[in-house]
Amino acid sequence: MDIDIMRGKTLVSVDGELRGKEVIFQTDSGEIYKMLHVQDCCEHVYLDDICGEFSDLIGAPLLEAEKIQGEHISDEETYSLTWTFYKLGTIKGCVTLVWRGKSDGHYSEGVDFLRLDESGEPIY
Repeated sequence: MDIDIMRGKTLVSVDGELRGKEVIFQTDSGEIYKMLHVQDCCEHVYLDDICGEFSDLIGAPLLEAEKIQGEHISDEETYSLTWTFYKLGTIKGCVTLVWRGKSDGHYSEGVDFLRLDESGEPIY
């Protein structure tokens, strides 16, 4: 799912932390979304930086919700390194979530954005 689906929604909570593996978003209509990386064998992906305050995203409609394609560095001999940026903004301010991924080059370093049902299972 693309994060731009969040545009126009009003958040009541955002929960995530630096070096964490997921960020949870809840809307005023009860929808729950999760941003995460599904871990595989030989990669490490985590929330590397949070630029801004989550409180700026609460209580006002999201005017901005976009993924900015990550910078990818590859040394074909040893590793792959990717940064992916997600920018969310309301009239109160904006937050940029920076995800960092490193692998041996054979595994995904991508971040997934999912909607969850009431039991916490992804809706596809």
